[in-house]
Amino acid sequence: MSLFITSLNSGSNGNCYYIGNDTEAVLIDAGLSCKETERRMARLGLMMNKVRAVFISHEHTDHIKGLSVLARKYQLPVYITPKTYFGSRLDLPQHLVYSFASTQAVTIGTLTITAFPKFHDAADPYSFLVAQQGIRIGIFTDIGVVCDQLKLHFRQCHAAFLEANYDEEMLDKGPYPYHLKARIKGGKGHLSNKQALELFMDCKPEYMSHLLLAHLSKDNNCPDLAQAMFAASAGNTQVTVASRFNETPVYEICDYKKTVAPIRIFEPVQLSLF
Repeated sequence: MSLFITSLNSGSNGNCYYIGNDTEAVLIDAGLSCKETERRMARLGLMMNKVRAVFISHEHTDHIKGLSVLARKYQLPVYITPKTYFGSRLDLPQHLVYSFASTQAVTIGTLTITAFPKFHDAADPYSFLVAQQGIRIGIFTDIGVVCDQLKLHFRQCHAAFLEANYDEEMLDKGPYPYHLKARIKGGKGHLSNKQALELFMDCKPEYMSHLLLAHLSKDNNCPDLAQAMFAASAGNTQVTVASRFNETPVYEICDYKKTVAPIRIFEPVQLSLF
């Protein structure tokens, strides 16, 4: 059985990632409006009735902007920690709000979603690993530093969304004020192209078929630059830049023990409520 993944949008203007199989799927973050999420999924041939839950990484607007309308319209369970929920100032129906705990897998149909903490300037931020029958997809964005937990989980992935937010020289020479540059480069900001590439080179498993570079800065990065940096070390891994303006194609990810499928492009054990 395969997993299908796409970035519906990736950047400071909104983040939303889809991971699913033939019968069920989850969204990681909901930073697009409900209408735009529906529109982009429809263009890809993805059905909203397959989405079973939304997992929220942290409370920043570009990760939750469309959550309230989306969850209410489709009655989707929202997995969010209490600190993140409080910081988000969302007011969701109580029956849709579920908590999750670090390293404790949540089961959604045949999918298991495991969260682990990351370094970012938010109340209680998490990265995620979505798995099914030995296939593992990592969602690693909004990360200030490469920690041991990130390395551990990256080494398990058949595919991953990995932040490559800024080029160091572009940021240093750019127009941002000093305090914002310091925040971005600080231990609770974002990963640079260089930091992301070092993680990729050091920890990429031989069976990783796809890497989607995520959350690129509009002002401090260039998609062609990021792509070129990874090209020399990509090997058998297809590296794609996830756009801040459009959805990516849908990629089919298979178990490394099987023949890797070509790209296909398409025109719970519940935790306690708050």
